[in-house]
Amino acid sequence: MKFGVRKPNIKKSIKARTTGKWKRRIKRALIPGYGKKGMGWLRDPKRAAYNKVYNKTTIDVRDIFK
Repeated sequence: MKFGVRKPNIKKSIKARTTGKWKRRIKRALIPGYGKKGMGWLRDPKRAAYNKVYNKTTIDVRDIFK
């Protein structure tokens, strides 16, 4: 488990910003539960617990400069 400052990944950051809203709309229409709050706990509780702890114990570099 990591504690402290996360190292930014430029590729992933760009990918997250450029994923189209149409793609998300299609997924929401076809996949039941896609984008709904709390679905991570139902699908993969181990991963959801890890992510919850990770996001509380680390900080993003960009948040420091805000």
